[in-house]
Amino acid sequence: MKVTKSMVDKELRSSFGPLKILSFLLSRTWGINLINFSLNFFKGKNIKGLSCEERFIPSKNGGPDIRIRIFKPLNINGKLPAMLYCHGGGYVAMNPEFSLGVIKKFIETRPCVIIAPDYRKALRTPFPAGFNDCFDTLLWAKENADTLGIHSSNFIVAGHSAGGGLTTAITWKARDTQVVNIAFQMPIYPMIDDRQITDSAKDIHVPVWNTKTNSLAWNSYLKEVKGEDIPKYAAAARNTDYKNFPPTITFVGEFEPFRDENIEYVEALKKEGIPVEFKFYKGCFHGFDILVAGSSIAKDALGFTYQSYAKYYDTYIS
Repeated sequence: MKVTKSMVDKELRSSFGPLKILSFLLSRTWGINLINFSLNFFKGKNIKGLSCEERFIPSKNGGPDIRIRIFKPLNINGKLPAMLYCHGGGYVAMNPEFSLGVIKKFIETRPCVIIAPDYRKALRTPFPAGFNDCFDTLLWAKENADTLGIHSSNFIVAGHSAGGGLTTAITWKARDTQVVNIAFQMPIYPMIDDRQITDSAKDIHVPVWNTKTNSLAWNSYLKEVKGEDIPKYAAAARNTDYKNFPPTITFVGEFEPFRDENIEYVEALKKEGIPVEFKFYKGCFHGFDILVAGSSIAKDALGFTYQSYAKYYDTYIS
C-alpha cells in the first residue's frame, strides 16, 4: 500500500520526508551498521537525577557476557519492583541508551528499577542470541534481587517494536517455564510475525519501518533457522495458546506493518480473558510517539503508555 503524506496525521506530515531517510538506512545492511556504529558513542550515557550503572553479566547459554544498564531512583528506602526493558531496532539495531527518555519517564511515573540489556543484534548473531540475552538478564535479575534492591516475585517486562517482540516472547517462555512471575507486560507495537502475511505487512511504503525493512530484519533474525520450522519464542504471533498470560498494555498505528498482527495478538489475549489496555492510532506510522514526540497525537500515545503503566502498577504490583 502506497501511503502518501496527505494520508497521515496532519502533525506528522512535516516529518514524513525526513523519516524516509531512516527507512532507507534501515533497509540496507550498511545503513544498519552505520546506525549501530554511531550509537556506540552513546554507550554508558547516564540519566540525570537517577542512579545509573553499567554491568557485564554472564550468559547462561555459552555466549559472551551481556552488557546491561541498571537505572533506579535516588533516595529510595526498601525494595522496588523491577522492569526488564528491551530496546527496539528491528532485532538488528540500536542499544539501551537509545531509549533513555522512555526509561526516565517510566521511573518518574512509578518508582522501579529498570534493567536494560544490550542484547546481541541479528546481523552478526541471529536468533536465539538476542532472545537468550534478554531472558538471561531477567533470570539474573531474579537471582540478584537482594543486591539490586528489587522484589523477586513480580517483574514487569516492556519494550517497543522489536523490543516489544522480545517482550512477548519472554513473557511466553516465563509462562511456560514458570521460573519468573510476570506481573504485566508492555509490548508496544511489537514486531511478532515473521510471515508478513497480513494486509498491513504486505507492500506498505511508509517512513521509518516498511515492508522492505521488515523483510531484511526478519531474514537476519531467523537466518540460521530459515527453511526449518520456526522455533518456539522466535516469532510470538505463531503462538496459539494464550492461557495464563499476564495483563498487557499496547498500542499500534494505522500505517504500521505490524498493525494487523498486533490487533490479532490483542484479540487472542482478550479471548482468554486477559486484561488488556489497547489503543489504535489513525494516520500514524511506526515509532511516531518517540520520533515525533512533540505532536499532539504522540503526546496522547505517550500519555496512554505511562497512564496505563501507572494503572497496572497500582493494580498488579502495589
